[in-house]
Amino acid sequence: MAKILAASVSFCKFSVNQKPGEIIKEAGIEVDISDKGKALTEAELLSVIENYDGIIVGTDPMTPEVIRKGNNLKIIAKNGVGYDNIHLKAATDQHVYVTYTPGAVERTVADSTFALIFALARNIVLGDRGVRNGDWPRLIGMDVSNKTLGVIGLGRIGKNVVIRSSGFNMDVYAYDPFPDEAFCEQYGVHRVDLDTLFKTCDIVTIHAPLMESTRHIVNERTLSLMKPEAVLINTARGELVDEKALYEALKRKKIAGAALDVFSKEPPVRDHPLFELENVILTPHIAGYSRDALLASGTMVAESIVAAIRGEIPPHVVNKELIGL
Repeated sequence: MAKILAASVSFCKFSVNQKPGEIIKEAGIEVDISDKGKALTEAELLSVIENYDGIIVGTDPMTPEVIRKGNNLKIIAKNGVGYDNIHLKAATDQHVYVTYTPGAVERTVADSTFALIFALARNIVLGDRGVRNGDWPRLIGMDVSNKTLGVIGLGRIGKNVVIRSSGFNMDVYAYDPFPDEAFCEQYGVHRVDLDTLFKTCDIVTIHAPLMESTRHIVNERTLSLMKPEAVLINTARGELVDEKALYEALKRKKIAGAALDVFSKEPPVRDHPLFELENVILTPHIAGYSRDALLASGTMVAESIVAAIRGEIPPHVVNKELIGL
């Protein structure tokens, strides 16, 4: 019997006992469920990976060493859209499919982005803390309507953020090396360079993939370009932001605030400097966590797993060299 490892925390907590888990089990595939409650380490993966025909991952590090040791692997199924934790070349060299779940979480992450924007703009978290502490703070926030919104990355999620912004009469500036010009024209998006975006916008939100060209795209220099009243949102990848530079910018009030759903290391260390600041909101990588999104993503993962184990080409293959594209 074929056997897979479910390492993705969200899949283990939600999908494995729902429809996605049933799809896999009904196909006669055995599922081992990680009980770690967090991403597995490389060492943990190395100790078990050779026992599996497939693996469902979240942010677990699928390094070349792990992939090469997985002699029986047919598929690495990412339960999400960002697959920077999977070494594509190693997977391709080993003839292992890498799949992802496009379209499953884009609306949910866009909704979460606006939730964080409003939480920052209206001091929701500080207000909640104050009331719970017996205080009645009269906190003054800012409006979101009619502000300038800067979107870094106009993929599926970035586009959904833009669509939502139209309901608040926001003036949208966007940076993307390969923009969808028809989309930009339809929604009145100003295509600009990064410096212009940082200088101009009241709210900057990041939706770019993590690669060498985007690592620390938010850094000391780009933060210095932002308005003192501007805020930064990151629901993409932690390493897109230089956290030390952001800490200094927030501490010195060079920008008004930030909201981070992702960190360079997850979970962050307990004494992370950002924890001491009040003008930052921190959430545990949950922007894509809704029942609807997890069900959709988990179902796509399950269908990919079953196809690959059966010797078929699974849907949503990332390393297209394996399917002749």
